[in-house]
Amino acid sequence: MSESTRPSFQGPGGELARLMLAQLFLNACFTGARMAAPLQALRLGHGEAAVGFLIALFALAQVFLALPAGRYCERHGLKRPMAAAVVVAVAGVGLAAAWPVFPVLCVGAFLTGGAGGVAVIAMQRHMARVVSEPAALRQAFSWLAIGLALSNFLGPVLAGVVIDSAGFRAAFLAMAVLPLVSWLSLRGAADPMPAAPGGPGRGAGAWDLWREPGLRRLLIVTGMLSACWDVHTFLVPVLGHERALPASVIGSILGAFGIAAAAVRLLTPLVAAQLREWAILFGAMLVTAVLFGVYPLVQAPLAMGVCSALLGFSLGSTQPMVMSLLHQLSPENRYGEAVAVRVIVINMSSVGIPMVSGLAGSLVGAAGVFWAAGVMVGAGARLALGFRPKA
Repeated sequence: MSESTRPSFQGPGGELARLMLAQLFLNACFTGARMAAPLQALRLGHGEAAVGFLIALFALAQVFLALPAGRYCERHGLKRPMAAAVVVAVAGVGLAAAWPVFPVLCVGAFLTGGAGGVAVIAMQRHMARVVSEPAALRQAFSWLAIGLALSNFLGPVLAGVVIDSAGFRAAFLAMAVLPLVSWLSLRGAADPMPAAPGGPGRGAGAWDLWREPGLRRLLIVTGMLSACWDVHTFLVPVLGHERALPASVIGSILGAFGIAAAAVRLLTPLVAAQLREWAILFGAMLVTAVLFGVYPLVQAPLAMGVCSALLGFSLGSTQPMVMSLLHQLSPENRYGEAVAVRVIVINMSSVGIPMVSGLAGSLVGAAGVFWAAGVMVGAGARLALGFRPKA
């Protein structure tokens, strides 16, 4: 690994390492709570529709907070938004630990989800200010994506193990420790002066970005990929509960997705110059369609874990490509707004997909939901071809 791609705690690389660790631990709190809360709701006797509503609340706060959070980060930089995110995340899972009943789980989901959204916007905006060269920025986004992928392993696996050994209250308390570790990771991080108010483009509405054809195409592709991610996240605990799998096994199946996504992203910084964003997106969408066709047919936990890992490779490869294209296609002075709009699109999917999947699953079963999502992403793969460079 070259010095240009290895994260360290010196100079810009140090900022990258701090951000990656901070994002890893805070998002692990989010993903662990998102696995534990629906399992607790199922154990309490609630149905799939109620569980879908609960999972949707993890994303609902981010839909409303993304644009205000983006503007708040522009005014205050990195550390103040991150401090707020840490406090709110600890409060969310702390409430669930104190009173693990359905209404409180809903409040905790809303708070924890909002904290995760603020943190993502703050970190991505900060990295774009610390790293300026296009190749280095692509590598930086890849390392941040590795942190997110590892959090998808750490959170569910830790929550599952603690649930099986000590119960749900202990699991939520374990999740409350992770944001504190995230804050410690940011100690010593530089915090450049925020952008001056009233900068270029500030008065325009963020949704004017939708009028940019390339950016609109990218946001649609992002929504499809996010929908596939959310279908998998929602249906694996449901399938596991139906098949009477232990929480640690369900967490490990979800964890296989996270560790595979981290593994594929680990390769990205090393070969960033050779990658073509359109080709990665096109191939990943086709592979995901095939895997969604096969996934409901497998029964054994090991086979489910293999499918989860393959999906992790496929979907995990797309985020650095999306972030690279977002940087290329966004107006230079409106990148922060573009990140916020992307967060809204992702979380509109995360709100709608669990609720729709819960209702549809009660009618056509989990297999029908998997197959419908596979058809959608397979048909949408042609949109990725529009990112090919013009001859």
